[in-house]
Parts: sequence; structure tokens; C-alpha cells
Amino acid sequence: MVRIGSIVLRVDDLKRQTDFWTAALDYEPRKGDSEDFVLLHPRDGVGPNVSLDRVNSTVQVPPRIHLDLYTEDQAGEVKRLIRLGATEVHWDKRPPDADYIILADPEGNRFCVVDISQSH
Repeated sequence: MVRIGSIVLRVDDLKRQTDFWTAALDYEPRKGDSEDFVLLHPRDGVGPNVSLDRVNSTVQVPPRIHLDLYTEDQAGEVKRLIRLGATEVHWDKRPPDADYIILADPEGNRFCVVDISQSH
């Protein structure tokens, strides 16, 4: 059996993206990574790793894959992530009752902040 160990994001500015994603997810970088690759892991040990791979690539819109970040405080988390450098992405097809808000990291990689407060 296999499991997801790490989700890899292609980035241009490794330092900036490391700063953003460590703050966004409360992850920490693994010691000893290279100038082209950083593996971030959860401080509490729960959840998959997120790896940042410095490779020049074009952001695809819409993305073929994206992260869904779950929270019970969607409004608070969206504000916090925007303060960290994320931007909100408006999508005309987003249903009015959607439980997610689309954001993009500082390099345009999209992710959703999903409100799970009603799913309990």
C-alpha cells in the first residue's frame, strides 16, 4: 500500500515560497536541503509534507492540481493568508453557496481555503 508522503510545488523564488508556506501551514523546513529543493514538514507530525522544487515553469490556469486547506475559521484564515502574501482569485463559476475561497500563493499557485465548520 502507498500513501501521499509529499506534495511537490514548482517555484521560482525558493526563499519567498518557503517563508510563505511555512507560515501558512505552520510547517518547518527539513535541515540539510539544497539551494533548489526544500521539504517542509508539519511541526506536529500530522499530515503530508509539502516540497518546494525550484524549477522554472509556467503556472497553469486553471491548475491541473491544487491544495484544499481545511479550517473552521475560513474568514480568519483567508485574512491571515492574504497578510502573508496570498491573493484572492475570483472565479465566475464559483457557486454562491460554495464552502471554499480560492487563493493564490505569491507565485500564483492556486489553493482553496475550505470551511469545514458546518461538516461536523
